[in-house]
Amino acid sequence: MVDRRTALAALGTAGAGLLGRHFAVANAPQGSADMSHSLPEEISSKSRARLLQALNEPGFSGQIAADDVKYLVDTEGTTIDSLMVRLLPLAQTYSRPPLSNYHVGAVARGSSGGLYLGANVEIPGHSLGLAVHAEQAALSNAYMHDEQGVAAIAVTAAPCGHCRQFMNELELEGKIQVLMGANPATALSSLLPSAFGPKDLGLKHGIFPSTPVELSLANGTADDVTTAALTAARKSYAPYTKAYSGVAIGTKTGRIHKGSYIENAAFNPSLSPFQVALVALILAGEDSSKISTVVLVEVEGAMISQKSVTDAVLSAVAPAAKLRSVTATKG
Repeated sequence: MVDRRTALAALGTAGAGLLGRHFAVANAPQGSADMSHSLPEEISSKSRARLLQALNEPGFSGQIAADDVKYLVDTEGTTIDSLMVRLLPLAQTYSRPPLSNYHVGAVARGSSGGLYLGANVEIPGHSLGLAVHAEQAALSNAYMHDEQGVAAIAVTAAPCGHCRQFMNELELEGKIQVLMGANPATALSSLLPSAFGPKDLGLKHGIFPSTPVELSLANGTADDVTTAALTAARKSYAPYTKAYSGVAIGTKTGRIHKGSYIENAAFNPSLSPFQVALVALILAGEDSSKISTVVLVEVEGAMISQKSVTDAVLSAVAPAAKLRSVTATKG
């Protein structure tokens, strides 16, 4: 690991060969044999076995279900906060940082009691602004799993201002607790004083709980990937632009990974639907070489479009894959 300053300094001296580096390399989870070294060393064999079983379920996608969390907490005689911090090395294995080589992990706790892994994802050859921070990855993971709220998030380093602003969109009062190592939990409101957020723009709630939008395809027919993209678009959080959109990634293994657009009151920390879907793909243990189909669904007449950014990111991570854009109507 390197610290943030060293990582940023490395960007200025990176050679041209960096841009040709394949996105899917570096610590991709490939099953229990590779994951076991990243599990907490101090937990019992019973807990390790239960955790590995959860991680190796065929449909695993970065979520540790509430019943598994309860088992781990009870078996270890620990607190859920402590468990979240212990799981950070596991979350880091999903990091994809071809630019900085700085691996960041995050673990979010949903109101259901489930835990959601997240890690930083960087896009080779493109703007640093397209990077997904670990906190964003964990929170978008919880969102795509239909959590109604997030109570806390554990991180391997203090969250940057970008992430604090993104977290400020979760709910109106900044109550989410941030766990950093052995330090006491800190409320986001303490880390982001005089915050600007959704309530300043007249909203009654933030990202959670999600509020589905009525959308239908303009042509009325769809395959499974397009239907998944439409579902993601219906779930998108776009209170400022109303540019509802969603992406679905179909892979060669037959799995489909969805991503909804998630806006922020400060605009810049917003996540495009393809960024969210890419995080879902990585947390499911797949990589960009598996991408076969990408479908973007956007509401017609929106003031902004996700097509250009989706094209840019897709060209970097899976240049052989083609993007298909589909229009939806509201109401």
